[in-house]
Order: sequence, then structure tokens, then C-alpha cells
Amino acid sequence: MSKLLVFLILFVPSLAWSQQKHTVSGYIKDASNGEALIGATIYIKSLETGTTTNVYGFYSLTLQEDEYQMEVSYIGFSSQLISLQLNENKRFDIELQAEGKQLQEVVVNASKEQEGAMALEMSTNKLDINTIIRIPTFLGEADVIKSLLQLPGVTTVGEGASGFNVRGGSVGQNLILLDEATVYNSSHLLGFFSVFNPDAVKDIKLYKGAIPAQFGGRISSLLDVRMKEGNNKDYEVNGGVGTIFSRGSVEGPLFKGDGSFIVAGRRSYADVLARPFLDVLQNGGALNFYDLTGKANYNINKRNRIFISGYTGRDKFFFDRSQGFSWGNNTGTVRWNKIFNDRLFANFSGIFSRYDYSLQFGENERDNFRWKSSIRNFTFKPTFSYFVNANNEISFGAEANYYSFEPANAYGTSNGNRIDISLPEKYNLESALYIGNSQRITPGFSIEYGLRYSHFVGLGPGTQYTYNDTIPGRRKSPISEQTFSKGEVTSNYQNFEPRFSMKVELSSRSSVKASYTRMAQYLHLISNTTASNPLDVWTPSSNNIKPELSDQWVFGYFQNFGSERNYEFSVEAYYRQNQNQIDYIDGADLLINQYLEGDLLTGQGRAYGLEFNLQKKVGRFTGWIAYTLARSELKVNGINRNEWYAARFDQTHNVKISGFYELTKRWSVSANFTLVSGTPSTFPTSRYVVQNMLIPYNAADSRNNVRLPAYHRLDASFRLEGRTVKGNGKVRKNSDYWVFGVYNLYARRNPFSIYFTQGKDRVAQGSPINSEARQLSVIGTIVPSVSYNFKF
Repeated sequence: MSKLLVFLILFVPSLAWSQQKHTVSGYIKDASNGEALIGATIYIKSLETGTTTNVYGFYSLTLQEDEYQMEVSYIGFSSQLISLQLNENKRFDIELQAEGKQLQEVVVNASKEQEGAMALEMSTNKLDINTIIRIPTFLGEADVIKSLLQLPGVTTVGEGASGFNVRGGSVGQNLILLDEATVYNSSHLLGFFSVFNPDAVKDIKLYKGAIPAQFGGRISSLLDVRMKEGNNKDYEVNGGVGTIFSRGSVEGPLFKGDGSFIVAGRRSYADVLARPFLDVLQNGGALNFYDLTGKANYNINKRNRIFISGYTGRDKFFFDRSQGFSWGNNTGTVRWNKIFNDRLFANFSGIFSRYDYSLQFGENERDNFRWKSSIRNFTFKPTFSYFVNANNEISFGAEANYYSFEPANAYGTSNGNRIDISLPEKYNLESALYIGNSQRITPGFSIEYGLRYSHFVGLGPGTQYTYNDTIPGRRKSPISEQTFSKGEVTSNYQNFEPRFSMKVELSSRSSVKASYTRMAQYLHLISNTTASNPLDVWTPSSNNIKPELSDQWVFGYFQNFGSERNYEFSVEAYYRQNQNQIDYIDGADLLINQYLEGDLLTGQGRAYGLEFNLQKKVGRFTGWIAYTLARSELKVNGINRNEWYAARFDQTHNVKISGFYELTKRWSVSANFTLVSGTPSTFPTSRYVVQNMLIPYNAADSRNNVRLPAYHRLDASFRLEGRTVKGNGKVRKNSDYWVFGVYNLYARRNPFSIYFTQGKDRVAQGSPINSEARQLSVIGTIVPSVSYNFKF
């Protein structure tokens, strides 16, 4: 009975319907190119209520029959005030004009619905592409992932490390989506660059908590990257020439403006430039990457629109013509937007994603080694949004993922004899149903709640092993096996994943927010290296590997202040508790191991911390200061004497400062400063000597018992805008700019790792053997850069 009362209280008032209510709906777009504006605000002043556009730029607002003043606004664009006589359902597609000045010079009088303190969302960060291209980065190339590292709660274990860590989670616990397609490895050149071409990216949103019920599959974070749709007004070319790679994009209208397209590509050429000076590159060696991104769309009519988008990219790291490794991603997405009526919006997506890598060495066909591995998935995802009224939006849908894992297609050849060491493929099906409701209870109190049900099964053909019980921390051996035929269920898991968040407004400028999120993760990234690398293995949950589960609680205070409300302050406290966290026995064999599961250990995890963020959003000077105080710990039976120990990516203190200043109309300067606690590492506590060979030993059986020295770095860049007027006084049709940057301005040699070696000198019998600690720094000097960027 109590559950029924709760349902009636929450849903019945929202579903009450009057004949005197009507709906205004439509799309909000950029007038210059027709791109949909995600998160644009539609605000009814007299009612102090409104809504925002979804990821396709669609909005729907149901109100009592009356006359209203409807304000449509978006940061960086001129607002529109529309007189609306709502006496029937109406369709309003609206185009906003961009402000004449650059974003940093514009003061936007945002409506209360736009402000961070007043929005229901928490634990999210949205980066505008115009901000990303101004953040100083390695070799001056704008980069989505490296820009995220300037946000509170986002870290990395060091320079050149693939991926990123969020609130104490591992790289494999982040769900990265490119137009809804999963990206399994987000890095180029071993982590120095990301796979996302900034010329093709429109919107980037990072969820660190309070993740909507629509999403699942990872327990740490969600990075949702949306591609541009292409200019449907005119043809446009963008590009740039940099120190290490060049990029270019072409976009324009299709079908007389009823559609559009964009194609963007990049190719690095460091190895081409260095080939005359390095012998290894003259013998067929290679160190490069390329990627190609494309998207097209077509408006069938006012209620139906289709999209198709894709990505392909590859890295090559070869020591000569026949030895080295390569890796790459391929994705494809087909979507159909359907407006069933003025209040029901739907999207149907068919998605393909694949990640593969290969390793080979050996100088001839008689003696060599070849290894290929891949993961691919096919996804179907129908999603629906029902706009009940101005205070209530219900979302619901489903998702089905079919996975195919190829752990190893490998063989070795010795003296002409070929030995196949391949491992069998694995097959899995992950499905989910979800429903969520975003509801404004009173003008100052809003909630969002939902439930996701996920189901994961292993499918044959395949062999399932049962392992013996042994001393915790020791390798387990298989004691029995069971063979399954094609399509037969080998393992079965299901989880309910509730989500809840709330916002209470304390004043017109401040609020407190809280959220609870449960997530389940059925795919696991197996890696015990210092940083994630392209040869890491993805493996599914099985009879021996349970799904990882997390429960995260967040509480935060948010405040907008300043005469124009152009300052924003927030502090969030979070605590995440994880179950079935994976770690490894000492000396674990993770590559091409038929009995991999016998080397894995599982236990508890916890991550907790405080995130402070102070941001100035508009004006000639903008930027933010972020500080995170956090811990990330594991407790696994058989490791560290069964006590809690710091995770490899645990960083207690994390300070990020980013600033942008417009010096003149043409010159601007940007700078970043980063100060982070050193990451944990496992050092030997004693040693013993065998035949004059020094062997380090961890007598205390401790894990991650020492921290590396702190990491700190300062980067800066100057941007020079091209002239807007020709010598004859005519306005230029094209635009361009130069970027001059310096990475690691004071040449800090930050440690990536520290290892121990024995002295090279021969030691007399009975004399002590000397050992020394050596520090590896990936970048230990100033790295200048220059790039030229254009648009016409």
C-alpha cells in the first residue's frame, strides 16, 4: 500500500490532463550552420518555468491555454523573445544567431534554468569546443581527453598514459561513447593524443555521478561525445597544420538543405620528418596514426530524420618492416529520430563498434610470432522521451548488446614449425530496460529518479573451467571443465540499478544537491601495468568473474555570484563503494593465458573525496580553479596482508588552474598549472643475493607501499587571430589563427615510474653489492610548438 501511495503522489499529479492545455515543440538550431543546440533553454517568464533541448536539439513544453512571452537562449548566442498565443498545439523551429564577439568577451545574462547552481544535474562537466581549442596541450594540438584532465576529479597516472581516471576509478571503468558507439581505447600515440578530432566534435559531457538510467555498463564515469551534423547552409572547410600532425574537415548541405554532411581526417607525420635522421625509421619503421570521421543526416519530413556516422582510426608502431604492433577503433551508428506527437520523441539506434590490435616480430617466415586480438559489439537501442508537462519529463527505453571477444589469434613459428596458441572466442549478450522521470515538485525542489534493469549472459560455444581453492594470493589451477554448444548459456547475471538525484534551491543563486547511483559492469579491462596500454585485454564476466558493482552517494553545494552571475562555485563530497573489484596475484600471466581467471583476485573497493571548483565563465578573463582531496583504495584477500591499500591511480591532492585572457582583439593567452600527489608504487623492502645477483624482495607482502614524488607542470600558449579585413578594406570571407605554445614551461622531470637496478661494476667475493633507484620521466624538458589553423 505504501508503494502505491508513493506512485500516486509522484505520478498522478503530473499525468493529470486538461482540455485547456496545449504543447509548443520544435528544434533549436544555430542560424549560421543549422547545427542543433544541445541544452538550449526555453523559459516562460510569467510562470518561472521552462525546459531545455535534448541531445538532438528538440524541446516540448505543455502549458495552459494562454498568451506567453517565451525566451529562447543559449550561451554565446543572442536570446530571442517570442510572443506566443498558445490556443492549440504549435511547432516552433527556432534559429539563434551567434554573438558577434568571441565567447570570452561576451557577458550572457543567462536565465535561471541555465545556471549550474539552478540546474538539477550534478557531478557533470560540459566542455565547449571553443574552450577546448584554447587549453594549452602537448605540441599545441587541441585534445578532448587532455582537456578533461583539467577538471576536478579527473586524473591520469602520468604523461603518455592512455585514458583517464575519474573519482578513483580505473581506465576500464569509464564508458566512452562517440555518437553512442563504444570507444574501447581512446588514445593515439600511446596516450599523447585522443582519437577525437576536434573539427568533428560538437558537444562533450562527462558524468562523474548522478548518471541517468539510460546509461549503464561501467561503474566509474560516462563520457558522451557528440559529433557535428555538418553545415546545412553553406560549404565549409576547416583544418590545421601542426608540429606533429595535420587535420582537415569538409562540411556542407545535402538535398537542397534538407540534410548535411561532415568528413574530417587527421594524419601524423613525426616518423616522416624524422626518417632521414633515424636509422630505425629508414628500415621500414613507423610511428604514426591516422583517423577519419564522417557523419551525414537527412530530414525526411518534419517528424522524421535519419543520421549515419562513423569513425575509423589506426596507430602503427613498427621497429622495422616486419616487427612491431598496431591498434585501432572502428565505429558506426545509424539513427532514426521520430516525433510521434508533440509530446513523444523517440530515437532508434543501430550501432557497431570494434577495437583490435596486432603484435608481430621475427625477421623471416621460418622464425616469427603473430598475435591478433579484438572485441566487437552490435547494439540496438530504442529510447523515448515523453514530455508530460512543463514540470515533468519521462524517459524510457531498452538496449541490447551482442559481444564477440577474440582474446588471441596467435601462432609462433620456430625453424619452420608453426605452433598455434590461439584462444577460443567468447560470446555474450547484454540487455537492459530503463525508465526515468525528471520532475519539478515545487519551484525550488526538483528530483530525478529512475531504474535500470540489466541482464548479462555468456553464450556458447566455449569451455568453462572450475578452479581449486588455494591460499589467497596464489595462482589457482583448473580442476574440472564443462563444454557448451553454440547458443547455450554459460553464465547468467542480472542487476537492478536504481538512480536518484534531487535539488533544493536555497535562494535564487544557490542550491544543495544530492544523488545516489548504482551501476553494474560486466566487461573488465585486464591490465597490471603502470598505465593502460593498447595490448590490454577485455574479458567478460563468467562463472569465475562476477560483475563489478558500485554504489555512489554524492552531496554538493552550488552558488552563482557576481553582478552578472558570471562566477560559479561548487563543492561536492562523494563516496563510492565497489564490489568484485579485480586485482592480480604477484607475477600474474595476463596475455594469451587459457587459464587467465586463475590469476585474478576480487575484493572490495572504495573511493571518497571532496571536489572544489571556482569558475569565471564570461568576460575578457575566464578560467577556473579546481582542487580535489580524494582517496581510492582496495581490499583483496591475499594482497597486502588482507588490509586496505591504495589503488595504483590514487592521488590524494589534485590542483588544476586554467586561465584565458584576451590581451587585444587579435592576441590572447592561455595557461594551465597542475599539481598532483605522486601515485603509489610497490617497492621492495629487503633483498637477498644468489651467485652475486641481487634479487629484490617484498618481505612485508605489501602492495603500493610507496608514493612517487609529486607531479607538477606549467603550460602556456599564445593565440594570434588572423586579420578580418583585407588591405583594400574588404572583409575577409575566411578566417585563420596561429597558436604558439610551450608545454612543461620550467622543464620539470616528473617521474612516471621508479625502478631498481644492480650496479654494473664487478663485485669482489664478500663485498657488498650496490643497487640504485632510477627514475623514468616520459617528458623531462620544455616542448615548444606552433600550429596554423584555418576556416573558409
